Amino acid sequence: MSDEVEVRTLLARLGAALVAAGQPVNEVEADLQEVGTALGFPDAQIAAAPTGVTLSLAVGSPSTFAANPGTLRLDQASEVREIRHLIARGRLDPPAATARLLAVRDQAPRHPAWLGTLGWVICPPGIALILQPMWSSVAVATVAGIAVTALVRLSQRAPRFTALLPVVAAFVVACIVFAAARHGLVEAPLRTLLAPLAVLLPGALLVTAMAELVTGHMVAGTSRLGYGLVQVLLFTLGILGAARLLPLSRADFANVRINDIGWYAAPLGLVLVTLAIALLESPPPRLVPWIFVVLVLAFGAQVAGQALGGAVGGAFLGALVAILGSYAVESVVPRLARLVVFLPSFWLLVPGSLGVLAATQVAVDPTADADVLGVVGIVAAIALGLLLGAAIAQGLGGIARRRSVARRAGD
Repeated sequence: MSDEVEVRTLLARLGAALVAAGQPVNEVEADLQEVGTALGFPDAQIAAAPTGVTLSLAVGSPSTFAANPGTLRLDQASEVREIRHLIARGRLDPPAATARLLAVRDQAPRHPAWLGTLGWVICPPGIALILQPMWSSVAVATVAGIAVTALVRLSQRAPRFTALLPVVAAFVVACIVFAAARHGLVEAPLRTLLAPLAVLLPGALLVTAMAELVTGHMVAGTSRLGYGLVQVLLFTLGILGAARLLPLSRADFANVRINDIGWYAAPLGLVLVTLAIALLESPPPRLVPWIFVVLVLAFGAQVAGQALGGAVGGAFLGALVAILGSYAVESVVPRLARLVVFLPSFWLLVPGSLGVLAATQVAVDPTADADVLGVVGIVAAIALGLLLGAAIAQGLGGIARRRSVARRAGD
């Protein structure tokens, strides 16, 4: 009985940590099923949700619930993935695994606080170089990014402020950008103001919700989607407040990309975004080059897809290549965390940014040519790309494993 209690507790804590790391619930349930089988409980009953995990070791046996402990950094997510790998391979027993999981929440960032702050500061100009490659936009995005950094630090010290962060951050950033636009410093300011907000926008949340809905996890997908849409509306409300305070012409709210820097803007932006991820999320140093590789692959595929099939084609191909690239990295270095390598690509696929942009255009001018349905199509295309990429990668992985087993049997 004590062994069952230990295993049940371990699986519940592991599942909650996987949810906190950002995995869709279908992947969480599959991972826990694999670990449960490795521990001698192949009939485990698992129900994962965004708020936590409920499970029992067999039909009719006692169940337990473990709540989502809160969003994990990439270094913490990597540690959780390592623990799951060791348990599934029989290299870590339940008591030791539980102790390591409990220690993950208290794991300190790899870098001192001032380097984390630097990561917040250099991320907006990096994204601006990709979204709106103008030196004036990069400069304004940097200033606005400093303001967002101060607000994020304030929310960390005053948790009650966290719920207001989307509205306040969007309002402050929009005021800075709109004031710059009124003085002729930036053109097409909507894309400029998205850069400082991109890290806060719920892009990964929206796409995860769509993926869960497609795979039949209706409760998890619907709850995530609802929460993500509310976040988009909160950001939009902040931008609208700034637009009322510092009104601009309707033409200023057009979704126009202007490139007066040149071809090297995007590569430089990718380098800055990778460096920001390394400082903000503290991934193990061995993961940083792989994160950069997947970012480059996702961005290149997105650009190629846009040339071939517009925004929806770019979203689909970018997501497809990003997930295939992360699976490829995991196959080359099995103990690296695929999710940790993959998640930063959402900063480039920016479905949350597009949602805020379209909602703002419609709210400012109901007659504006804002393709809201197109945004839904882009989110759906990203989700489809993820699902197709995962299916292809898992199919190829299964073939490779069967060939490896057959080769060993022949020897």
